[in-house]
Amino acid sequence: MIVNVKDPEEKKVIARTVLEGLKEWFEVDESREGYIHDCVDWIFLAAKDGDKPMGFLCLKETGNATVELAVMGVLKDYHRNGIGRQLVEKAKEVAGSEGYEFMQVKTVKMGMYEDYDRTNYFYIGCGFKEFELFPYHWDEANPCQIYVMSLK
Repeated sequence: MIVNVKDPEEKKVIARTVLEGLKEWFEVDESREGYIHDCVDWIFLAAKDGDKPMGFLCLKETGNATVELAVMGVLKDYHRNGIGRQLVEKAKEVAGSEGYEFMQVKTVKMGMYEDYDRTNYFYIGCGFKEFELFPYHWDEANPCQIYVMSLK
C-alpha cells in the first residue's frame, strides 16, 4: 500500500529505516542525514506492509511547475517486486494533482557504475527521458544525468 505521509516524525522514522538499510547507496552519513532532515518539508510517499515500511519516495518543488524526485529507496527484501514503480506512479498522480507539470530526477550518468546503470534503466522504464548532463555538478567521477517527464 502506498500512502502520502504527512506527520514529520513518521517521515523521519521511515526515511531513517530505509536509508540506513541501504547504506551501500546512501553511504555518506552527511548526505543520508540531510535527506532524513529535509524530507519533513517534502511530499513523502511510503510503501508499507501493514505498519512496516518497505520503501519511500520524496518530491521537492524545484520550480512553480516542476518537482524533483529528490530521494527514493526500497529495502532490499522488497527489490524486484514493483514497489519502486508503484511509488513513482503514485508520485506522478500526486504531483499532477498538486498542479505540477513536470517531474525530474538526477542520477549518475549511464556507463559510470553498474548499480547506477540499473537505476538509470529503472527511471527510463518509468517514463523519464534524458534531459541534460552536467559533468561536474557533483564531481568528475559522478557526472549528473537529469531525466524529466511530463505529467500532462
